[in-house]
Order: sequence, then structure tokens, then C-alpha cells
Amino acid sequence: MTTDRLQEAGPATAARETQRWWPSAAIYQVYVRSFADGNGDGTGDLTGVRSKLAYLADLGIEAIWFNPWYPSPMADAGYDIADYRDIDPIFGTLEQAEQLIAEAHGLGIKVIIDVVPNHCSDAHPWFQAALKAEPGSAERNLFWFRPGRGENGELPPNDWDSIFGGPAWTRIVEPDGTPGEWYLHLFAPEQPDFNWDNPLVCKEFEDVLRFWLDRGVDGIRIDSAALVVKDPTLADLGDDPAQLAQHPFIDLDGVHDVYREWRRIADGYEGDRILIGEVWLPDRERFTRYLRPDELHTAFNFDFLGCPWQADRVRQVIDATLADHAPVGAPPTWVLSNHDVVRHVTRYGRADTSFSMDDRRLGEPTDLVLGSRRARAVVMVTMALPGAIYVYQGEELGLWEVEDLPPELLQDPIWVRSGYTDRGRDGCRVPIPWQGDEPPFGFSPAGITTWLPQPSGWKGLTVEAQAGDAGSMLELYRKALRIRKAEQSIHTAAFRWLPYGDDIVMFARGDDFICMANTSANPVDLPPHHEILLSSVPLEGDRLPGDATAWIRPLPAD
Repeated sequence: MTTDRLQEAGPATAARETQRWWPSAAIYQVYVRSFADGNGDGTGDLTGVRSKLAYLADLGIEAIWFNPWYPSPMADAGYDIADYRDIDPIFGTLEQAEQLIAEAHGLGIKVIIDVVPNHCSDAHPWFQAALKAEPGSAERNLFWFRPGRGENGELPPNDWDSIFGGPAWTRIVEPDGTPGEWYLHLFAPEQPDFNWDNPLVCKEFEDVLRFWLDRGVDGIRIDSAALVVKDPTLADLGDDPAQLAQHPFIDLDGVHDVYREWRRIADGYEGDRILIGEVWLPDRERFTRYLRPDELHTAFNFDFLGCPWQADRVRQVIDATLADHAPVGAPPTWVLSNHDVVRHVTRYGRADTSFSMDDRRLGEPTDLVLGSRRARAVVMVTMALPGAIYVYQGEELGLWEVEDLPPELLQDPIWVRSGYTDRGRDGCRVPIPWQGDEPPFGFSPAGITTWLPQPSGWKGLTVEAQAGDAGSMLELYRKALRIRKAEQSIHTAAFRWLPYGDDIVMFARGDDFICMANTSANPVDLPPHHEILLSSVPLEGDRLPGDATAWIRPLPAD
């Protein structure tokens, strides 16, 4: 953080800069439902997470980000929240969550939770009260209820579509049994959008933040952060939304007032509490506005996630990311996979290694051996860059996307909303394997059916199978995270590019650390060096093989 940024952030924030943990942290994403089953019912839970905290500490991570763990009907895997101040019974209890936070802290691990401010569950008490209330009532004003268009109100209030497919409006039946108003849901119908023009909504979420900060959480990840504020006129998108001067529900200026207040709340707590935004925006200048000194601390860098394994494209994305973050003094983040995207072992095994949320290309031919090799290479690039890194559970095991789940078991609402054409995100959410030779691979007790089935091909990818195997993905992550933590240059030294051919991504961190990645299929000579700290695959003498990365200690400067 620059001096100007410190001064602008105020003395309370400046005083805490000396204890910042987050600018270069290694953060592990736990999708609770699929991490570890502690009570033997086939679904992951907090007891299971607590039993694996030592594993995470040994892996070398410094914080855990938990996907939503709140009471929910699970219409969208917990992102439809019925109560923001409790734990869903399938995961455990509030007391267990508090114990988990304390136990993680005891191991030196920070805890980040997910908060979903754009929408709740249709089972939320506020929405249930709105359904029973009259049009124009205070209860309905907490959401976006509107009369329909057409002669009898039979048409939606505008032309907005749901992000999950289909219309973004659902018509209700009024308490008297007549067809009534419509309500807005940018996602599934079970996820009604809050009206953030209503001060009661603002106050509710400020109280929710305090509830969890009071319980010791170190960070809040904000789901769909750019969507919460809507154009109150609910203007139509038209045939070409790109021609609009301002999109009516993405990245409206009023959203920044929300996060300035949230930042004020976070800064009022002891310790270093942070706000992390899920912000998908093509306009990089608009993106960095969320990272101004009095708003969010960091936001996910999805451009890097979608970047193909091509040296020129990788360099372009890194340059753009660093340039975007520099003016506001915010550290970038680097992420390769999460609960919404195709696992990167699968993506990197394709002919086209790029990724877009609009086209997951499920079922496309994939060379998993090549994908794993490239995944090993790219994660080492990621870990050497300035900023924080995120590890999605199972990527340290080299898990691939499960693309052959039986249709009747798919649970992602995208599957239904797309008219059964998009299989959705379930393939990256399959329970991870811990031990044994057959499913459930120690995730649940033997003989238990897990909530999504694991492929038998994961037999060689369990934690048990990989632990101690120097050539395994797990041991690569352990070594890389250990070196990353020890190398002060990775955390503090300046970044600079080193020229070395069209297919090479090579940069220095200070004077004593070089990362060199070869995106071609052919080996290349290593630069003069004193030591090889780590390589993603065995070297060929003094040559770096294709689709490989090495961390190098250069010769001392003359």
C-alpha cells in the first residue's frame, strides 16, 4: 500500500498495516458440502472440516474461504440463504462454526466466510412475509415486486433474463388467489433480489457483518458484488445491452456507497479484517474502483483464470492485472479454479485452453495427462506473482472435472434453467478423495453414497496415495507453498520481466528469484543459475522441458 493510500485510508487503517496478513496470503477454498463428511451421511460438514484442519496447516495455507454454510433449501447450493446468522443443520451448528474458527486460529489459519447480498432464499422470513402482504406494502419494498405488463399484467415488467437462463421475473399468486405481481430474481426463482434502495436492507447486512466479525471471522467474501444496486426505473436492456450508457443492474455507481460503509465496519474491528469482492467486469477501470482505499481490500482476478496457456496471453494478463491494481495500491489475486468453473486440469488438457463462464465447453476432448502437466506449470507461475493466491479444494490433488455425472443426479439450477442443455457446475463440486481404493475414498465411511458420486479413476489421486510421493501434485503444492512462504522476495520484492523467447514466461522478483515457464512443447535452455529451487517436472540436464516451470536462484550480480 502506498503512503498516499495509507493517509487516505485513515490512521486506524494505517496503524494496522504492519499486521496485514492478506496481501500475499495463500487462501484455500472449502466447499463444505464436498470437503469431508464427519457424521457419515454422505455430505460434508463442519465436523469433517475440523478433522482436516491439520491437513490444511501442513499443506501450507494461511486462510480458508468457506462457501455459504447458512440454513438454505439448497436450490443453488447454499447461495439461496434463509438465515444469515446460523448454520445449516446438514453442516452442523453455530457452536461448531465458532469452535472451527477458534481451532483454525489456533493453527494460525484465518477464516473467510461468504456473504450473499444480492438475493436471499424464497424461504427467507422477509420474502415469505412479502408474499402474504399487499402490493405496495413495506414488506414487498424489501424486494423488487412490480405489476406485469400487458392487458392483464401477464407479461414480465421488463426484458431482463436470469443469469441462470430464462426470464428474471416470476409472477406470484396473491393471498386472495388471483394472479398478482412479479418479483425480480437475477438468478433462480428461489433467489429473490433484495431492494438495496431500502435502508432496512442496508442495515440488515451491516448487522450480519457485525454478527460474524464478532465471532472472529477474518474476512468476508462478497458474492456477485457488482449486482446489488439496480436502476430504479427497471429499464429494458434491449437487443444490444452493450450499447447502453449504463447497464441497469451491473456495476451501478451506487454500489460503492454500500461497500464504503462495509469497509468502515470492518476497519472498526481489532485485527486485520478484510472484504473480498466477486466482481466480474470487462471494464478494468470500473473493476479497480471497487479497490479504492475506502472500499474492498481485494477482488478476484478472473481474467487470469480464463487466460489460455500461451506465453503472450499470459504476459498480457499479468501486465494488465498489475497495471490495474497499481493506481489504487491494492494487491492482485490469482486463482485458477473455484466452485463455478471447470477444473483447470481439464481446461489445460484441451486444444483451446481458454475459459469463459458463457461457454464451459463440457464434454470437449481433454488430454488429462497434458492437462495435469500444464496445471503443475501454471500453479508455480501463479504462486510466484505479486499478490494473494487461491487454491480450490482438490486442485492440490490434480482432480479433473467430472463430466459424466448421471443427468438425474445433477443439482445445479443451470441444468434445468438452460432447458437441459448446460450441465452446469456440479462437475467441479464432487466430493474430494482422501484415502482408499474405491469410492467414497474416505470422504464418508465405506458403503455410504455421497451426495454426488466420485469417479473410480480418482483412486490414484487420494491424499493417502499422493502423500510422500515426490512426483505427485500434492507434494508439488506442499513444496511450492513452503518455498513461497520462506522466500521474502515473493512477498516484497519488485516484479520485472526477463526477455527469453516467444514461448517463455520469465520474470524476476528482486535480485535472487526467477520464475521461468515454458509454454511450448520443446525444451529450452535454462539461464545461468546458482540453484534450482523447484521445478514442476524433472529437468533435462540444464534444460527446462515443455509445459513446465522452474523457480531459479540466479547467479549473483557482478
